[in-house]
Amino acid sequence: MEPFAALDFETANGQRTSVCSVGIIIVENGEIADRFHSFICPRPNFYSHWNTQVHGMVFDDTKESPDFPDVWAQIAPQIKGLPLVAHNSPFDEGCLKAVFNLYGLTYPDYKFYCTCRLSRKLHKGLVNHQLHTVSEYCGYDLKQHHHALADAEACAAIAINMFQKTQTNSFEELYSFVKQNY
Repeated sequence: MEPFAALDFETANGQRTSVCSVGIIIVENGEIADRFHSFICPRPNFYSHWNTQVHGMVFDDTKESPDFPDVWAQIAPQIKGLPLVAHNSPFDEGCLKAVFNLYGLTYPDYKFYCTCRLSRKLHKGLVNHQLHTVSEYCGYDLKQHHHALADAEACAAIAINMFQKTQTNSFEELYSFVKQNY
């Protein structure tokens, strides 16, 4: 199985630039090889009631946290060259592009894959394809839903399960398998 990085962002408000927490799981040979989590000072720096209701974070949780570029400087070397996977990747990829743009950073050509989209094809009988539903179906017990590291780990577990179920070894093979068989 190809190595990959599962990624999850939490946001402080409705702005995609307001990433306030990131979780990264590095998978090698079908096993978790490394974990990374950090709080981030969001931009704009305010928390909406709705977002706080989802993840429980408030202004005081991140007021002393580093800005995104400082956090990403720690992450970038770990994920260089790896495919990235997220559950509902348009959200996480959108956040990543938005904060890169906000800080005037050159966006690398990250390749994103989506376990939610794959689940809609592979697990058609599920009541929904939310992270907690799919991870439970795949045998992962998600205990801290909406904690970025826990959500990234659940996403990694889903991806590993999908590789095993389809007997594929890369996201390209997995997408091709799903396209041909579902």
